[in-house]
Amino acid sequence: MEMENLIKCQISVLSIIFALKRRQLKNRRNQKARRLWSRRWLQRRDEGYGMSSMIFNELKCEDPVSFQNYTRMSVSVFEKLLHAVEPIITKQDTVLRESISVRTRLLLTLRYLATGERYINLHYSFRISVPAISHIIPETINAIYAVLKDEYLRMPNSPEQWRIISDGFYKLWNFPNCLGALDGKHISFRPRKEDGSLYFNYKGFNSIVLLALVDSEYNFMYVDVGCNGRVSDGGVFANSTLCSAIENATLNFPEENVLPNSHRKAPYVILSDEAFKLTNRMIKPYGQRSSTWEKVFNYRLSRARRVVENAFGILANKFQILQREINLSVDKVQNLTLTCCVLHNFIKKNEGKVYLRGIDIEDTENITLREGNWRLEVFTTGLETHRSNRSANVPMAIRDTFSNYFNEEGFVSWQWEAVKKFNF
Repeated sequence: MEMENLIKCQISVLSIIFALKRRQLKNRRNQKARRLWSRRWLQRRDEGYGMSSMIFNELKCEDPVSFQNYTRMSVSVFEKLLHAVEPIITKQDTVLRESISVRTRLLLTLRYLATGERYINLHYSFRISVPAISHIIPETINAIYAVLKDEYLRMPNSPEQWRIISDGFYKLWNFPNCLGALDGKHISFRPRKEDGSLYFNYKGFNSIVLLALVDSEYNFMYVDVGCNGRVSDGGVFANSTLCSAIENATLNFPEENVLPNSHRKAPYVILSDEAFKLTNRMIKPYGQRSSTWEKVFNYRLSRARRVVENAFGILANKFQILQREINLSVDKVQNLTLTCCVLHNFIKKNEGKVYLRGIDIEDTENITLREGNWRLEVFTTGLETHRSNRSANVPMAIRDTFSNYFNEEGFVSWQWEAVKKFNF
């Protein structure tokens, strides 16, 4: 009996010892986790060591030009954007730690959009953990789009507003009855393995397409993002809400109008390139076998349509994340692209022509074209050239009306020399 009690006592002691050992191991794991969570060098980001401290304490006050280059916007525009997103992205401090400031969150996100840097690089420069960055950036991107889209990315909704757009094209680019220039750009990204070749485009990489309608002053009026890059060029536009709205006549376009200084009537049209089908509302260049008059039309259309090329160029040059293969999910790439477009309009409206430095400049007196700096950057843009069946008679007649007008009542003095010099 005494032996049994002794054995039971020994078993109880061993159980207690094992329980204590398990508790010690658990405590060690928790201590290790806490040490990883609260690395001291990360905690010093607000003590003058982090990138945000240098930007706000030095560049903002001492070198506004460098601040603008770093964030892609002036100090005043940054503060305006900060005020707009602050209620959405502000976090509460806790007894365990102080939250990452709103200024740092916005600066981190703008730097990511401006450069496309990997999260691990931002981790070291901003002293913010990679898991935190992967949460902060998408959240801030969504907040920027939410607060800006209604004011800075909207279509005209009345004939009067559309006529204002048309007046801009006639005044700046000598193209009457024009409601915008349309084009598409491939946004490269890394899809999931299970998506296979769904997003693999004819250029040889995976992408989704940004389809945009731009006004005469390089503003995005309409953007559609998300059609996978494998879809044909005609399918990109056909699948867009813009196409259905045009077909259903829900955009309140003005009625056809007499072209300036003539008796020719023509509808209001959208300018495109060869990648799109010629329709009653969509006008594109003549084919390669063009007469002299048709070449003049091609030049005049190209001159006005250049606004969308420059808008894409400025967008990708300012927000260089769009020049890289984005390693995010499809929905996050869509949100990121939309946010870049709305930021483009927001910054341009608040900074004016300063934001447009580096665009194409055509000198109509000396018949020269100085290409914008953005063309020196290497990035993918444009859709595949469209090869469709012969267009219907009515769209062709509309295009001929504009062609005849540009060669007669609506000619400009430099167009003949420009056609020869620019090889139209």
